Amino acid sequence: MKSLAITGSFREANVEALAVVVFKGEQATSGGLAELDSVTGGLLSSIIGSEEFKGESGETVLVRFAPTGKIRASRLLLIGGGEKSGFQAHHVEIAAGTALRAFSKQKIKSLALSPRTSLDAAAVAQAAIQGAICSTFELDKYKSADRSKQTVTTFGVHVEGAKPADLKKGLTRGEIIGDSMNFTRDLANEPPNVLTPTEMANRAAAMAKETGLKCEILDEAKMIKMGMGSLMSVSIGSEQPAKMIVMRYTPAKNSGAKGEMLALVGKGITFDTGGISLKPGEGMDAMKYDMSGGATVIGTMRAIAMLKPTVPVLGIVAAVENMPDGKASRPSDVVTAMNGKTIEILNTDAEGRLILADAVAYAEKQGATRIVDMATLTGAVIVALGDQNTGIMGNDQGLVDEIIECGKENGEGFWQLPVSKEYSKQIKSDIADIKNIGPRGKAGTIMGAVFIQEFVDKAKWAHLDIAGTAWADAAKPHAAKGPTGVAIRSLISLVERSQ
Repeated sequence: MKSLAITGSFREANVEALAVVVFKGEQATSGGLAELDSVTGGLLSSIIGSEEFKGESGETVLVRFAPTGKIRASRLLLIGGGEKSGFQAHHVEIAAGTALRAFSKQKIKSLALSPRTSLDAAAVAQAAIQGAICSTFELDKYKSADRSKQTVTTFGVHVEGAKPADLKKGLTRGEIIGDSMNFTRDLANEPPNVLTPTEMANRAAAMAKETGLKCEILDEAKMIKMGMGSLMSVSIGSEQPAKMIVMRYTPAKNSGAKGEMLALVGKGITFDTGGISLKPGEGMDAMKYDMSGGATVIGTMRAIAMLKPTVPVLGIVAAVENMPDGKASRPSDVVTAMNGKTIEILNTDAEGRLILADAVAYAEKQGATRIVDMATLTGAVIVALGDQNTGIMGNDQGLVDEIIECGKENGEGFWQLPVSKEYSKQIKSDIADIKNIGPRGKAGTIMGAVFIQEFVDKAKWAHLDIAGTAWADAAKPHAAKGPTGVAIRSLISLVERSQ
């Protein structure tokens, strides 16, 4: 998609359609709208005056008009922005996605958006193109017919009086982040017969080669040699071999504190049957999404490699398939993790924490001083928080607070849950050091987090349970249903704050 930076007259933009944000309570005579009202022959005044359109968040109205003079556009989409005082960059993303999807249905090839906000011009441009790019993602990759055809090839962003260089800078960043989010969503949408652990590793390696990341793939022999018995206990029941994907970004000049390194660690269960603790058949198809945490790490590392922050970042994905083979782990098995702790496996469907145990221990062994892991870990977090907030827990309040703040900046909600010693006591095992589940029906999300915490030694650590936010069950005006690419924007902000 070609992007345009528009700083002059919005009405004369060289596009087929225009989209403009209108805030609650505004009149057609408000700044920037009066000109468009004139262009449309007073249609804006009629629509807003009759209260057919009130500017509420999510409202849209399409206006068709006959172009005159220098005006090429013949359609104008009004997009409700809600209260102007609460309008932020992530709302620009939503407006842009809404506009592009609305006009794609009308076979429009070019359009421009005017968010009409005083926010930083580069941030507005970045958010707009991110939203436009993300809105193009669809689930129809494997359809032989009736595939959605993306007609919009040019998307313009208008900020009156802005410096063109500022807009272009924002557009470049937004393109990188939007493309990286769609890269992640495409990975998450792949069927499990296509995206095996090996294929996931291959795609990560190919991405790394394209973007200049260093990438190492650890096979099962290496992981066994390193003592990753916890991870291997999940893989042992599958014919598909496990892979540990290790991606390294090293800046040309490191501006971070000496010895500091952030590691992003992702759960990459490419399909989860539950193992011997077999899941119910209903809804099991959604378990292809159980690698969303790993996909998030890969997509984030792609963006980091292209944005080139001045701090090092380590990306690790434990890619494994959980199957109920005759060799599979049994409830009551005891295994030993990389850090020497013994684990009593009481439920083979609590497998994500088993692979993350060795993954976070490996990250710290590689020099990570801050670790953020992400996983579709528990159904319990969906019960607690629904699909609006990602559960966050950690051993360092400063790191947790920073991630929450990054989320607010990017329109991504994180809600903190406790991981105190009282919870950790509930995973003590009678016959091993710890067990992989806690008391039935109690604090399931927290139990998963305190388990992972047992494998972090000195590093500052935060855990993101994205089970409720990694995919959307229904389409929205600005985005298709399916994988969301959640947390990528917030993690990029976290990295860049470290500079």
